[in-house]
Amino acid sequence: MRLSNRRLAAIVTAAVAALSLTTTPAGAMTSSDFYDPPAALPSDNGAIIRHAPSEFFLDPVKLLRAPADVQRIMYRSTDTHGDAVAVTGTVLTPKTPWHGAGERPLIAYAPGTQGLGDQCAPSMALAAGGEYEGPFIAGLLARGYAVVVTDYEGLGTPGVHTYVNRKAEGHAVLDSIRAAQQLPGVPADGPVAIAGYSQGGGASAAAAELQPSYAPELDLKGAYAGAVPADLAAVGRSLDGAYAVGFLMFAVASVNYAYPELRITDVLNDRGKALEAQVENECTVESIVNHAFTRTADLTVDGRSIGEYLAEEPYASVVEEQRIGTLEPEVPMYVVHSALDDIVPYEQGRTMARNWCDEGATVQFDTLAVPTHVGGAVAGYPAAFAWLEGRFAGKAAPDNCGEF
Repeated sequence: MRLSNRRLAAIVTAAVAALSLTTTPAGAMTSSDFYDPPAALPSDNGAIIRHAPSEFFLDPVKLLRAPADVQRIMYRSTDTHGDAVAVTGTVLTPKTPWHGAGERPLIAYAPGTQGLGDQCAPSMALAAGGEYEGPFIAGLLARGYAVVVTDYEGLGTPGVHTYVNRKAEGHAVLDSIRAAQQLPGVPADGPVAIAGYSQGGGASAAAAELQPSYAPELDLKGAYAGAVPADLAAVGRSLDGAYAVGFLMFAVASVNYAYPELRITDVLNDRGKALEAQVENECTVESIVNHAFTRTADLTVDGRSIGEYLAEEPYASVVEEQRIGTLEPEVPMYVVHSALDDIVPYEQGRTMARNWCDEGATVQFDTLAVPTHVGGAVAGYPAAFAWLEGRFAGKAAPDNCGEF
């Protein structure tokens, strides 16, 4: 059955209360063999390695099943260094016919922070009814869009999740589109858009920047990117000693995996090394509960903060590689950010959007006046839905460059 606006609103409200405090329920990992890649990967980016039926529940009791055909997928992508990697995800196609103009659109949804443990993969959380961004995904389905949700590199699959790694995440999102377009019910070359908030906002923005060179064949109509962590140095300073400091340690683990030659864990003392190893197996809720308000200066060998180390070589160059806003997206961009965001600093997000404007991109940047990072996510829902509808309807994209 179709979700009414009232029911969808109720689900959203319930999810908001736990947006940053949700994890995949225990025992949610099913068909674990699905996540083991074969020894040899296909040669083409986006090629499907395997797929199997799955489910999408909107609640952990599994009373509300989304009205969609659901497939779990594994596909080929490339990591930050251009090497082949297997990535998993979920493709959801509404059971109802598409009544809009042209072919059914596809949305590539880039998830926000899930954690680093394999059990945190969105494909598992969707099937278990524990995905905190399920309401937004359900809203996309209710509008008739097909949706593909990537797990990113290293979530469910072998290796450490490359958290907030610009190229790895952008590639995973773009290749998820290519993979979804190979399945029945999704047009092979139909219109697509990208959406995401927080970590997902960064992945959406990165994918839009990389699309002209990495996936130019896609009929990309635009990208919604909320609360983008565009400057990881600024985000790291904001997280240190705060309730979400575990997210900073996710990034340290990501750097250690993607750039092992930097030996970043050498700057950690015994407590720091134990914490870094611990977060590699944690989801969002566990990280917040276990590490809230930890000062990273207490985790290093010489008492300097992680942020101080990341401002110096050899780490500074790698941090700079992750900066978003240096390439011009060729499609319209919609960016929202709360001025009261308590996790991802507002000013660095606005700077990214201004940089895009300077490069000649079409950008609509909206400042939200709602408290907290979580509040910004929910407040951005309605406008994001409307903006996406405009792109698929062929309307001129709004642009307020020079006004923010």
